[in-house]
Amino acid sequence: MSTMWQGCLADTDYFEMRSGGGHDYGVWVTTPPGYDPAGTQAPVVYVLDGNWAVGMTAPLIVTQMDPMQKIQPYIQVSVGYAGEEAQHWDRLRNRDLVPPGEPIAKELIDAVEMGVQAGARTREESDAYLAELRDTHADAFLSFLTSELHPRIERDYGTATSGHGLFGYSYGGLFSLYTWLTDCTLFETIGAGSPGVVSEDSQVFARLEELGDSLPAAKLHLTVNDRELLGDLAIYQNLTKNAATVLHRLTARGGAVTSAVLRETHVTGLQASFLSYLRTCRAR
Repeated sequence: MSTMWQGCLADTDYFEMRSGGGHDYGVWVTTPPGYDPAGTQAPVVYVLDGNWAVGMTAPLIVTQMDPMQKIQPYIQVSVGYAGEEAQHWDRLRNRDLVPPGEPIAKELIDAVEMGVQAGARTREESDAYLAELRDTHADAFLSFLTSELHPRIERDYGTATSGHGLFGYSYGGLFSLYTWLTDCTLFETIGAGSPGVVSEDSQVFARLEELGDSLPAAKLHLTVNDRELLGDLAIYQNLTKNAATVLHRLTARGGAVTSAVLRETHVTGLQASFLSYLRTCRAR
């Protein structure tokens, strides 16, 4: 990493990796202050949407030295997109973070159209965004994380053998829920911030029904934002309503789940949600 970026993201390496499926990813690896794998090895926390999230989440690795509330040591691995594709991260994430067969809610289509009318997206950009939602492969991306990327991180950074975590926000939060519901054994804690469960016909609800009372053992921390619920955008109202439904069904079955309502909007809530996950799931 260049000297300029090293000053902003201390102890951070960057590399690019092509998946077995032929997709290129950018990977930022942030190690704890003074990390020495020859001593105590740290587990990994994977953070999704790296192109957006790394600047807001990686600096929080200093919480491991906070005398007021210490966080267990962890290595942060932020995963995003590389090269020219990096500028299209917000639509490529649809392909990777959304479960196969997830319905496209009318409220989402309306929100995308609103963006076109407001000049936030061109018609071509909005069409490309929705096209990615019609052919989604969260299963393939999860396989890349667990079977391709994690072995490399283990080898190159001398990680612990257990205690790993996953954090995602918005569609990343939907991916986190999906991962939890698949009972992926790599992660012991999972953070789902404002998970993008926009439709009542979401695959999340179908998976919940399939599981019955046999819920995963990994700890799940779910957050939503009050401005999503109290605002006037239908897509965010649906998101919080469905997230609450998921939460109620899990707690009724005795699931290992915690939750928090944050005083943020959907856009500003990422860092607060990640910090809530650290404090709840990774405190010493």
